[in-house]
Amino acid sequence: MSESNSIAPVTAIEAHGLVREFGAKRAVDGVDLLVHQGEIFGFLGPNGAGKSTTVRMLCTLLAPTAGSARVAGYDVAKNPGEVRVRIGVAMQEAALDEKQTGREILDLQARLYGLRPADRASSISQAIDLADIGDAIDDRVSTYSGGMKRRLDLAASLIHAPEVIFLDEPTTGLDPVSRAQVWEEVRRLNSELGVTVFLTTQYLEEADALADRIAILADGRIVEQGTPVELKRGVGADVIVVDLEPSDISRAAEVASSVPGADGVTAGRLGVTIATSDGAGLIGAVAVALARADVHPTALTVRTPTLDDVFLQATGYRMAVAEEAAADEATKGTQ
Repeated sequence: MSESNSIAPVTAIEAHGLVREFGAKRAVDGVDLLVHQGEIFGFLGPNGAGKSTTVRMLCTLLAPTAGSARVAGYDVAKNPGEVRVRIGVAMQEAALDEKQTGREILDLQARLYGLRPADRASSISQAIDLADIGDAIDDRVSTYSGGMKRRLDLAASLIHAPEVIFLDEPTTGLDPVSRAQVWEEVRRLNSELGVTVFLTTQYLEEADALADRIAILADGRIVEQGTPVELKRGVGADVIVVDLEPSDISRAAEVASSVPGADGVTAGRLGVTIATSDGAGLIGAVAVALARADVHPTALTVRTPTLDDVFLQATGYRMAVAEEAAADEATKGTQ
């Protein structure tokens, strides 16, 4: 198709310079977003990066301190009511009354959105199919597993056929089997119902497996954005990981940077990561250069890049380290 006849993607979510401050703390610091209609957009980052705060602004639950955002064509600050009837939201903690049955929760959600009786019955039937919990739909929610609760919450958020759904860390705390089930439901609602999905997650494999495009958030700012393949390709075809004693890391990074073929060297807390187009061909040269410099790695391995390598290259530290820093900061705040 020629460029003049191509159709530009319809925008589902856009944000410009979005900021949210809590006193002296800037939780979200100038976020720009563009999410196309019908895609799964991953918002990846460690705890404390600002993911949930961004979602709350886009869902009209928090007012931006500065900047602007539009969801489903409406300004979140000027037209919050128009935004709310066009979105579905499933937050980290499933907002379910455990004394009700799954069917009762879906019916209540449909009534709250003002669906007519005929439409309500059809929507509930579709939601039950999506929740995929069988006869348990008529059991009290208190008897459900964590995965069942998450799927019911997801189904309830779709009862009014929203254009956009926000899933804020939907698999946190779930076992691997339940997590895989939620992944499958996310894929199904996107492919079969055409819903735009804005997915926040701290799990690298989740973003890699589900998202069409990803924005990586650190300290309230987007540090990288693109498809998973593009982001990993930007690191290099291969990655050489050099595990070292802390005292050797700085020297090892200096030595590795001088090896021909080392396209990028990043010093982390546990060692050095080397991006290259030919890991198998370069690893020997790296080992020799380190030995000549009297630097002795505890391990030297080659693998393909991951999103954690993208995060490391953009921030200088890995996701796990960022998680620890956020936890330490939270602990200090309670002391």
